[in-house]
Amino acid sequence: MFLFLTYDSWAHIFRHTGPWDPANSAAWFMWGSCAVIAVIGIRRPLKMLPIVLFEIVYKTAWLIVIALPLYQRNQLTGTPAGAMASNFMLVILPIVAMPWRYFFRTYIVDKRQKPAAGVLLK
Repeated sequence: MFLFLTYDSWAHIFRHTGPWDPANSAAWFMWGSCAVIAVIGIRRPLKMLPIVLFEIVYKTAWLIVIALPLYQRNQLTGTPAGAMASNFMLVILPIVAMPWRYFFRTYIVDKRQKPAAGVLLK
């Protein structure tokens, strides 16, 4: 994510000319920010799992809601959406690589005992 997304997003941002479309610009800056944050994942990959989940959710949702209907109507191939769909299909890699058991145990279940309000730990 860091290598490819950093170059693509920030190159697009710095080379852009003319007025920005607000929604389109928000997407480019979101991707650029995720790419910069992904550098932390090189050193601390388990700490960055929420970012990986974000990537999995938005790409999978886009493929289902946007690309699948176009594909079913034979309108995906040769379009900008088709090119995005080809790239987004690689979402299978983070899905397979995600340590799901660790993720659910750490971020969803988290059975660690939390101190009661006002109790100090020694």
